[in-house]
Amino acid sequence: MSLQVEKLGNNMARLTIEVSAEELEKAIEGAYRKNKNKISVPGFRKGKAPRKMLEQVYGRELFYEDAANALIPDAYESAYDECGEEIVSSPKIDVVQLEAGKPFIFTADVAVKPEVTLGQYKGVQVGKFDTEVTEEEITAEIDKERDKNSRTVEVEGRPVQEGDIATIDFDGYVDGQDFEGGKGNDYPLTIGSHTFIPGFEEQLIGVEAGGEKEVNVTFPEDYQAQDLAGRDAVFKCKVKRLQEKQLPDLDDDFVSEVSEESDTVEEYREEIRSKLAGRKADTAKQEKEDAVVDAIIESAGMEIPEAMIETQQRQMIQEYAQRMQYQGISMEQYMQFTGMTTQTLMEQVKPQVMRRIQSRLVLEAVAAAENIEVTEAELEEELKKMGEAYQMEPDKVEDMLGKDGRKQVEEDIRVRKAAEFVVENAVEA
Repeated sequence: MSLQVEKLGNNMARLTIEVSAEELEKAIEGAYRKNKNKISVPGFRKGKAPRKMLEQVYGRELFYEDAANALIPDAYESAYDECGEEIVSSPKIDVVQLEAGKPFIFTADVAVKPEVTLGQYKGVQVGKFDTEVTEEEITAEIDKERDKNSRTVEVEGRPVQEGDIATIDFDGYVDGQDFEGGKGNDYPLTIGSHTFIPGFEEQLIGVEAGGEKEVNVTFPEDYQAQDLAGRDAVFKCKVKRLQEKQLPDLDDDFVSEVSEESDTVEEYREEIRSKLAGRKADTAKQEKEDAVVDAIIESAGMEIPEAMIETQQRQMIQEYAQRMQYQGISMEQYMQFTGMTTQTLMEQVKPQVMRRIQSRLVLEAVAAAENIEVTEAELEEELKKMGEAYQMEPDKVEDMLGKDGRKQVEEDIRVRKAAEFVVENAVEA
């Protein structure tokens, strides 16, 4: 294999990769052996026709595509290792020459890591971040715990009010016609949960159990079903059952049931205060880091190639799809439910992707500028944590990662240390 690297500008490069005619011939023969049992030729049983006969009948290019697909991955991987560039995107492949008896030539257009010109990164001024815990926040947190331990009881002698669980039947109509998804029976709707279209739940307040109500609403302009977006609808509703949550009393008995650390209400409030203070401190730390990094990005100079952004967009969508898969929802189902397309998803994640790329680039530049290094002890500690997460011994984790994976872990630690460095050197205004 031979390789030529051409800089295209805008942090793009073109790798021209040449594979020998001999390697191409082996790949074509491999494609023939792989596919010959699938191809029929008059006078021959399937799988028995010679390659030359198949090429005469169907054209000499019959096995070219499979041969190219077999050669490109390994050839590109070799070029990736040899080119000396830090590639940050998936390649765009274009076949230049594909003909038996001649070298196989293709190009791979790739984005390369942009150079970053750092502005101010030490002494960055940021605002102060609130870590004080108020009595109202403690009470709200305790009320959440009481709500989790509540019981549902039947309501009699009064109409629907905020917070009730109303079991309803509903029939929806637009311009007098019913529509898909507009009908439901025995639906338990919590009033004030904002589960339904804006304005729907509020109109049920005051209706008695067994009563009926026509609810008039307008679908939002950005509603997932485009044929309903912005249109007026009427729902004929019947309240079949009415329930409310009954919260437990806030007393020492309740505390003994929900806490392993406290015995009294006073002790429980202090326990909650401590937990909220820890959460607020963690949140403030992250917010401060975000603010410092945002300021560094603002003063830095970098030109991010579109191919790098697109690769990260697709990666983020794939990560999201995997998380949904764990919940039993496929990407196709998600897009059907939300009315989104791959393109709208790409646009939706683009700001987050840009922030991720910019943040990583400036922190890598800070690490380089400050000669931040990773010690063997830091790497071993990180591998130990990964081993605990995967329930593996650290040496097994290292074997699994390989040389490139170990290098990536080291780089992640360097970036983390760079983030700690800029935060420590920031100034609260």
